[in-house]
Formats: sequence, C-alpha cells, structure tokens
Amino acid sequence: MGRLDGRVALVTGAGRGFGRAIALAFGREGADVAVNYNASAAGAKEVVTELQQLGRRAEAVHADVARADQVGAMVDLVLARFGRLDILVNNAGVMTRGQFIDAPIESYESMFAINVMGTFLCTQRALRPMVSARYGRIINFSTQLVRASVGTGGFAAYAATKGAIEAFTRAMAHEVGPHGVTVNAIAPGGIDTDMSRAVMTPEYRAKRIGELPVRHLGRVEDVAYCAVFLAAEDANYLTGQVLQPNGGWVMA
Repeated sequence: MGRLDGRVALVTGAGRGFGRAIALAFGREGADVAVNYNASAAGAKEVVTELQQLGRRAEAVHADVARADQVGAMVDLVLARFGRLDILVNNAGVMTRGQFIDAPIESYESMFAINVMGTFLCTQRALRPMVSARYGRIINFSTQLVRASVGTGGFAAYAATKGAIEAFTRAMAHEVGPHGVTVNAIAPGGIDTDMSRAVMTPEYRAKRIGELPVRHLGRVEDVAYCAVFLAAEDANYLTGQVLQPNGGWVMA
C-alpha cells in the first residue's frame, strides 16, 4: 500500500529535474500521474514509460503554464482521462541570472510569466475539481534564495518571483483550507540539478559544499521526498508551510 494509492497528480515541468523525480516518486507511492511538459517532450515521454512500468496510469500533457488557454485544456484533459485531480505540483519554472541593473527586462518578464502567473493559472483551474471533491493537495515551488543571497548575486528577479509564490501559498492556504485543500511550498537549496550546474562555477560549487553542515549537495530525490510527504493524506494538518530541503544552509 502506497501513501498515494488511488490519487491522481498533475506535475508541471515533469520532463526533467525536480518534476521528473516527483512524478516518479508519486508513481512509486501508488498515484497515477499527468506529466506536464512544454519543451521537454522526450523527457516527459520517458517519465510516462517509467510510470507505466510501475503499473501506474500516466500521460504526457503539453502546455505552456503561462498560457491560460493551454492550462485550461490541460486540466480538462487530466479530468477526462483520469476522472479526478487530487494533487497539483507547480514545479515548472525558469531562472535567469544577471545583475539586475544590466539584465534585459524580457528575461524578468519571462520569469514572472512562468514562475508566478503559471502557478496562479494552474492553481485556479485545479482548485475547481478539488473544492468540489472537498479534497486536494497543492504544492508550490520556492527557493532558498528568498532567504539568503549567494555568490556575487544576480538572482534578485528570480528570488522575487519565488517570494511572490510563498506569499501566495500562505494566502491560498487560508482561502481554501475550509474546502479540504492544503497549500504548501518546497524551497530547495543546494540541490544538484541541471539548472544549478548551469549557474555554478566549479569553484563556487566547492565553496558551497564546504559551507553546508552535511558537506554535500542534495539530490532531486531529497526534494521528491518532501513532495510525497506533503501530498499524502496524513499531511492534512500541514498547510501554509514551506519545507526547506537545504542541507542546513538556511536554518529558520
């Protein structure tokens, strides 16, 4: 018996990174999973294949989460194919690093469109079936950069998008709690991903590892563990919270 037996989850940006690890962890716990992707079609199909090998129902669903029409079509498809939607993981996101004074405004617009508006749109559409069923788990994605700057900076706009997500998480927890829906967030830090590798020099990577109490970077599976924990039925008294898998980088 898995902790998510009989549940249906939609994980955005599930073709790689955190989303992939979460989708597979959900499948191992018994959930059927809709695997959203925008650019990572091949990765999403691989995740679907692995989930089906676990005996789960799974389907790759294309949608740009920053587009209201595509988000609506995605949720409608999930409901048509799976008959319900119990868990939403708002994982899809982008990061552009650069000194705020120099970076082109288009990069900031893209981050807010995907990281913030994408979370808004997916949450709004997923809430309708959840409120109707009086059950739901919404898990948003933040970052430790909301709490601590790193290196020489360059993450101001990205951190701002995730600060908005944490405020949204707390507000939504109040709004939908009476309907049986919990809303929480995960704020990873020091995780070894393709995104982090793209912005870390080898020297900075070694420095960061030396600063962590656990003396190693985390894995995407460490973050997936948090998602399973928050998605489980037993987590009904946790809402408006931000879990921080960060190896002790920030303790608060």
